[in-house]
Amino acid sequence: MNETLDISVVIPLLNEEESLPELTERIHAALTGMGKSYEILFIDDGSTDGSFAVIQQLKTRFSTLRAIRFRKNFGKSAALSEGFKAVRGKYVITMDADLQDDPDELPNLIRKLDEGFELVSGWKKIRHDPITKTIPSRFFNFITRWMSGIPLHDFNCGLKAYRREVTQDVRIYGELHRYIPVLAKREGYLKITEIAVKHHARKYGYSKFGLSRFFRGFLDLVTVLFISRYIKRPLHFFGFIGFFILTAGMGINAYLAVTWFMGMPLANRPLLFLGILLVLMGMQLVSTGLIAEMLTHHFQKDETHSVKETID
Repeated sequence: MNETLDISVVIPLLNEEESLPELTERIHAALTGMGKSYEILFIDDGSTDGSFAVIQQLKTRFSTLRAIRFRKNFGKSAALSEGFKAVRGKYVITMDADLQDDPDELPNLIRKLDEGFELVSGWKKIRHDPITKTIPSRFFNFITRWMSGIPLHDFNCGLKAYRREVTQDVRIYGELHRYIPVLAKREGYLKITEIAVKHHARKYGYSKFGLSRFFRGFLDLVTVLFISRYIKRPLHFFGFIGFFILTAGMGINAYLAVTWFMGMPLANRPLLFLGILLVLMGMQLVSTGLIAEMLTHHFQKDETHSVKETID
């Protein structure tokens, strides 16, 4: 069945059996009142509790429910990626399964999409999380906002709404689900906004994310910024750094050459080794940029682009 619906709600989950019945009922209540067709798509990311059995029971009550079950835990990005491939709705909403995201916010997100926006991100303006999550989150949001140029306060909020074409064009893996707005902007989706949404303290279970996710998140931020700015011109990145280092090394060596001609010995001068090291590092970085540029040129013919519309 490939029926086109108005709304798809994609919910990745890991060991959330207690929250699923209440979550499903509240989503059903929020969307039924809008008079739009919808589906709820659960992505069970390798749960080891009874989450999938609960989903099977809920299916007997809610015909709009669908589910995908992973054999093991692959992570939130993998879950969202598979969910985006399977959606049938014109609008796609993502949210977490732990009831911290409020289902009553769904109509507000959809109304923003109806205004013409392509991506609407939730902003947990008043957040009910421990300080070990809120302080690092504010730091990464500031860095991401500054480096990406996208004026969002909460990139990592799980409650987001998209036009379906956005979800079909972005490719997410690793921890890149945090930076979907950055990836969407790279594909040409510039109508991005946010709305303040209600956030609740966790009602059941415990958080599945530890402090290590912030280190991974920082590395993925570097990845996504490189992808968004330099994937088509890697020589501009490696070459600029390499040329700066190479110039510094050659300047040091030129200075030492002049002093040597003036009669000063070079033995026991650490500056000589620094100059040689900088020259070698600079040449390596420039060479890396040239190789990356050739690889980019080679695979350019297989590249696809996000097309908004055509006229024949």
